[in-house]
Amino acid sequence: MKFFIDTANLDQIREAQDLGVLDGVTTNPSLMAKEGITGGNNILKHYVDICNIVDGDVSAEVISTDLAGMIKEGEALAELHKQIVVKVPMIKEGVKAIKYFSDKGIRTNCTLVFSAGQALLAAKAGATYVSPFIGRLDDISTDGLNLIGEIRLIYDNYGYETQILAASVRHTMHVLECAKIGSDVMTGPLSSIEGLLKHPLTDIGLAKFLEDYKKGN
Repeated sequence: MKFFIDTANLDQIREAQDLGVLDGVTTNPSLMAKEGITGGNNILKHYVDICNIVDGDVSAEVISTDLAGMIKEGEALAELHKQIVVKVPMIKEGVKAIKYFSDKGIRTNCTLVFSAGQALLAAKAGATYVSPFIGRLDDISTDGLNLIGEIRLIYDNYGYETQILAASVRHTMHVLECAKIGSDVMTGPLSSIEGLLKHPLTDIGLAKFLEDYKKGN
């Protein structure tokens, strides 16, 4: 399973990259605004800055909701850097845009997916990634992980190459469950990745090793 980090914070991206397990980055206008990145040119520059840190794919989101606008924005984003994947919302015009981009060889990430039907449409249109938001489903008492399983079954049934990118991952257990189900990618905060490092028995064992070493010196 690929590990993406969901942020616009360059320091966190560098930290995840330095850990040696980072495969890519997802971000969105809200995460950009959180870092004080506003204005079209500043956002575009920030996408390039992210691409210069990581080796893998970087999802860059269109803002338009009409087909012509999405195409114009998406083509401009794709020209920024070879690692850019154009992030398109799951709406009717978005599906049309995904088909257009797919035919042009531009990679896409279909975002704001909350049902297996939406994921099926995205795959048929040729999306590179589909992003079901499991944390937001959990927030309304719906099993987000079950959606990952449904999409995995459908894609395996028909050999769709669209990668399942589990989004809105909130914590380490989300990461582990997505790995068990067979999600191709997960994207979440740095804490969800670093949480995998932690176990009390590791801490106890290391402390014991160091204590015994000191006794012999």
